[in-house]
Amino acid sequence: MISAARREDIVGALRRGTVPSSGLDALAVGIESFAPTLDEEFAAVAAGRGGFKAVRGEYGTGKTFFGRWLQERARARGFAATEVQINETETPLHRLETVYRRLVEHLGTADTASGAFRGVVDGWFYALEQDVLADASVDPNDAEELLSRTDALMEARIATISKTAPAFSAVLRTYRRALAAGDGMLAEGLISWLAGQPNVAASVKRAAGIKGDLDHFGATNFLVGLLTILRDSGYSGLVMVLDEVETLQRMRTDTREKGLNALRQWIDEIDAGRYPGLYLVVTGTPAFFDGPQGVQRLAPLAQRLHVDFGTDRRFDNPRAVQIRLAPFDHTALLAVGRRVRDIYAEGRPHEQRLRSVVDDSYLDTLARAVAGGLGGKVGVAPRLFLKKLVADILDRVDLHEDFDPRRHYTLTLAKSEMSVVERAAASATSVDDVELP
Repeated sequence: MISAARREDIVGALRRGTVPSSGLDALAVGIESFAPTLDEEFAAVAAGRGGFKAVRGEYGTGKTFFGRWLQERARARGFAATEVQINETETPLHRLETVYRRLVEHLGTADTASGAFRGVVDGWFYALEQDVLADASVDPNDAEELLSRTDALMEARIATISKTAPAFSAVLRTYRRALAAGDGMLAEGLISWLAGQPNVAASVKRAAGIKGDLDHFGATNFLVGLLTILRDSGYSGLVMVLDEVETLQRMRTDTREKGLNALRQWIDEIDAGRYPGLYLVVTGTPAFFDGPQGVQRLAPLAQRLHVDFGTDRRFDNPRAVQIRLAPFDHTALLAVGRRVRDIYAEGRPHEQRLRSVVDDSYLDTLARAVAGGLGGKVGVAPRLFLKKLVADILDRVDLHEDFDPRRHYTLTLAKSEMSVVERAAASATSVDDVELP
């Protein structure tokens, strides 16, 4: 059962042509079989291990949807979750300081879908304070003693991190004191620096005794610090999705090589226990994992990610380091179309008209028309199909009593509303093998 508010969130996102931020279980078609294994792996990470999973699928198989669904599932199980879109200019994979900044920006919990970093840090300090107050010898009215004892407990909890990243504890300590003193501007600047944001005022850095911006080495240690704070605050860990990693194969050669080496390093450090409580997921196309411009360019990485997909898809191993998503076929497209129609119609005054006018037969017609406009590539069609279904069909049927899409609607697919992949499909070209000098 989906609440009315959740239904509107789903419908609103689809109307805009985006993946909903919640309620994704209701739209999950063909990926439910991964759930038991993922839950097992979540449990292992919650127990203090690190985890890694590579997800492969052609354009349009729902890799981004899978990543969002995975995050939502993780948050419901006590994890914090985040997503980072990899690209050459803004978030190259080898620049960990930038990756760290993006993961913090998009950090979400069960209570806060995104931007939860400051709330997590504040909640951690509250938990530390409650642990201090549990000691009967502490006077709860002595603010200075409470602050001092909380700082001491903080130092004990992150002692290992402080040895390699003293700035981490220094900023946390100063942030805590700024809050206690009511200095909101200083606190805001410190939390921004801790989040990896550039251009923090020099006066803020002087207050904490730090210099410069967060660099690659510092970001590595800060991620470990964040994992420590999350676990110490009662979270099961952090699920981080690196989406669109396949863009590496279209980057300049030097950037691509650095990115592939960074991915290998991520995997090795997770295996070595560097990031307890981290479950890292990367998504990419088969061309990225198997082609000459992707993983295969770096033999050690190819060895780590190799999985034999020569068997029937029915016998795939969801526990393997790499899993594959099934192509999105016409049957799946119809199934998700029916779910969206039913979610839209439920509880509306014109529910019956919506279900009868937009019946399964019409859904079939619309699905075939959208896929046909995209070169017959059904796998690329879901986003536009669902956008057209909601904005062009269901909204009109709901608003206009005499609207009949069979008589009053003609599908149009404008280039301006298409993504790069959708335009490539419509033009029957491929974006996989493009290599920049």
